[in-house]
Amino acid sequence: MFRVFILFGFGFYLMQLHISGDISKYINMKYAYLSFSAMIAAFLLALIQLVMVFRDEDIGAKTEHMGHTHDGENTILKKIMVYGLLSYALIAGFLFPVATLDSTIVSAKGFHFPKNNAAGDDPYAQNQFLRPDTSGYFGETDYEKMMSKEKAAIIDQNPIKVNDSNYLMTMEILYNYPGEFTGKQIEFTGFVYNDEVTKDNNLFLFRFGIIHCVADSGVFGMLVQMPEKTDLKNDTWLTVKGTITQEYYSPFKMNIPSVQVESYKEVAKPKSVYVYRKY
Repeated sequence: MFRVFILFGFGFYLMQLHISGDISKYINMKYAYLSFSAMIAAFLLALIQLVMVFRDEDIGAKTEHMGHTHDGENTILKKIMVYGLLSYALIAGFLFPVATLDSTIVSAKGFHFPKNNAAGDDPYAQNQFLRPDTSGYFGETDYEKMMSKEKAAIIDQNPIKVNDSNYLMTMEILYNYPGEFTGKQIEFTGFVYNDEVTKDNNLFLFRFGIIHCVADSGVFGMLVQMPEKTDLKNDTWLTVKGTITQEYYSPFKMNIPSVQVESYKEVAKPKSVYVYRKY
């Protein structure tokens, strides 16, 4: 009978995530149909299990009585452990609030360029990148074709207007082809992160992004050079307009794309702080 409660529990939990919209904090909504299918499957399995419980109640009671051995006791202990872990996951899911990522996560984990995706690397285990990199999900030829097609879609834009829909795509292109976009105008929004290395009027502007699911989520954005020395606190949301350039960033020992900001304004925190990779 406990299986019935567990299955119904997971079904209702997934339903709650969809109704509240919190599912978007765990997966790219392009794949929402998978979690919805899992919800339906959980309810169906729970109903099937419930029918089996009532149908086999007498047989199950006799079997339990005849098989009361030390092995049976071990099986019961294993079931208690398994059901206990599943119950804890459900209780935590229903009772604990969904945390929204902010600059404290960046400070704790840092940000960096992804490692070269050589054979054997697991792209699903990567997270917290300054630069979006989806090359691990495609063959080399297919990835180059996709990048070329997406680059062609924005190369003639001036200014390049970055929104929630194209944020990760645009950032990936800018980091892959920095020289081809130098000198172009850009406008984008993100939250402030004051890195220990950057000084004076330099800071980072980030968004948290999800490529497929929370396992490959990361913090993505650019270094921005403000027109004046500012005292903006972490997690302040800004919309900036400026010129794309490159600047040497000593922790990476390389030049990275940056924005020479010409104008900016503080904006309200968006309803959804996450952006998703579109294909």
